[in-house]
Amino acid sequence: MDDDALIGQYLEPNPNRPGPADWWLKDYGVSVWALVGYWESVQHDVKRVAAAYAVPPDAVRAALRYYAQHRDAIEARLAANRA
Repeated sequence: MDDDALIGQYLEPNPNRPGPADWWLKDYGVSVWALVGYWESVQHDVKRVAAAYAVPPDAVRAALRYYAQHRDAIEARLAANRA
């Protein structure tokens, strides 16, 4: 499945926080930035992230593909959370 199809299957804009940094998983309400932050802390283990958030591994992969396309915005969001 290509990136856009995978992203479209699992992700959507957060209606309460518009902008690319706050997209989240459909039906789960988990923000992409939260998944990415945890993924970084568990040495990039997709299965561990999926288990921790009770989401399908493909949903985590979709978030990571979205992150690759919007890295600057999501990194800024992560940095703001760390501050």
